Amino acid sequence: MEQKLAEKRQRISTLGQIGLQQFAPYLMNRIMGRYNATLREDFRKQGLTIPQVRTLAVLSVTDGVTVNDLSVYTVIEQSTLSRTLDTLEGQGLVRREQGVTDSRFRHVFLTDDGRALFTRAWPAMHDAFEAMFDDVDDAEYAALIATLQKMLKNIRKHEI
Repeated sequence: MEQKLAEKRQRISTLGQIGLQQFAPYLMNRIMGRYNATLREDFRKQGLTIPQVRTLAVLSVTDGVTVNDLSVYTVIEQSTLSRTLDTLEGQGLVRREQGVTDSRFRHVFLTDDGRALFTRAWPAMHDAFEAMFDDVDDAEYAALIATLQKMLKNIRKHEI
């Protein structure tokens, strides 16, 4: 155990020694910033924001989640998510319902209109995704996903 900790400490140095191009958090932020910027213009034409589309995307896969879990899945702060849900609900794209077994929790569901809107937004997301992984083969992609899942497990504070 102590040897493993010593090995990890050897990997740690100053940011200047690591360099930005070798610092994974910096690279992940750059990648997601560029991905979102690529999509922002297309979504704006559809009258959508990144948080709105992120919310619709999560609900298209995991419908009926609690607001708290939706905040974790979408990586959107509760206050921003609350305003996003207000807007989406006002447009008839999602609906919120009190929990059946515990009325303290509200669950969020995608409406048919919300699903249709996400279906229109998805091609731009998929194109940006494909462009991001151009020249990355299946084995590299699988290794990246496995590494990211391991990293998330190491740092996450929620079970999801």
